[in-house]
Amino acid sequence: MTPRITFTGTEDSEAHITTFHTQMMIAGGTDAMHCKLFMGTFVGTTMDWFIGLLDGHITSLDHFATLFREQYIFNQAPPPVSFDLFGVKQY
Repeated sequence: MTPRITFTGTEDSEAHITTFHTQMMIAGGTDAMHCKLFMGTFVGTTMDWFIGLLDGHITSLDHFATLFREQYIFNQAPPPVSFDLFGVKQY
């Protein structure tokens, strides 16, 4: 089963990882197969980032996901804070 998601570099990286893991739990398979399928979800600059990684650098899907998170952490939505509620008005 091929994942039906893509990551271009502008989406929420954590949401992408979660969606990918969910699809792989249903599909099954080995860790190595999941790494190859995860790489297959990359498009554009994300694929360029992946190609720039050193050969043999990825040791597991968890390691791959960590590298991915570190690269695209700026895409994650900031957690809500109580200060954000001060601008909310009820009509």
